[in-house]
Amino acid sequence: MRFFRSRGQGEAGQGTRTPVHQAKELYEARRYAEAEAEARAVARSRPRDDEYAALALNIAAIATGAQGRHAEALATYEDALAAFTRIFGVAHWLTLKVRSDRAQQLAALGRYAECEAECAAVALAAAGGTGSEMALLTAASRNGLVYALNAQGRQAEAEALAREALAAHRAADRMSLVLRLGLVRSLNGQARYEEALVEAQGAGELFRGLSEEQRHPDAGAVELALATALSGLGREDEARGQAAAAHDVCLASFGPNHHRTVEARALLGRINGG
Repeated sequence: MRFFRSRGQGEAGQGTRTPVHQAKELYEARRYAEAEAEARAVARSRPRDDEYAALALNIAAIATGAQGRHAEALATYEDALAAFTRIFGVAHWLTLKVRSDRAQQLAALGRYAECEAECAAVALAAAGGTGSEMALLTAASRNGLVYALNAQGRQAEAEALAREALAAHRAADRMSLVLRLGLVRSLNGQARYEEALVEAQGAGELFRGLSEEQRHPDAGAVELALATALSGLGREDEARGQAAAAHDVCLASFGPNHHRTVEARALLGRINGG
């Protein structure tokens, strides 16, 4: 699913630069602060109901979240969602995708019940649609549900949903990776550390098979899953190494305030007896 392609009726050839082209390139280069600033400038410069204003707001929200500023990202997603709803309608896959991404920020802010409700609603709407975009949205919203259930201590439910979603999504792609990581989290949460370790190792193999662009959003997630399982098995030296690696890569990729950096730092502290 891609937000950054032009969708206007009067668009020119595929190589034509769009108003959000620079913001997109900055984001893909991981220059998140610059991408955010550029996207916000584009949004301010366009008419309220212009589709590129909506796309720019979405890029700004994604870039803000990537910097770990989850409350600001959520506020920007609210603006983007209002714009997408006006322009594309409530049932369009682009609008549903914004809702799914917004739910991730709810989770990052610890608002797990709200995340659960929103992901369930998006999953229901997407399941009633057709085409590859809706199929991916169904899987993505189920992944959000798995995360929210795990965070609320409902690991058995999370495990069942993760296994169901993985059975429905057979491709060896990033979606399978995040669903498998959700499964690992559910197993770790049930103290089934041997099973969790096996699944985490499988997730690592899947991660290494993806392109660099696909791997980046989940940087540090495999190491974090491995560290949790290893610590549960009492293999503290190995766990410490994985937790430190998770923290280092998350810090370098997303900054100190990103939810995964914070989680890795907390796990490392627990392993070290802090």
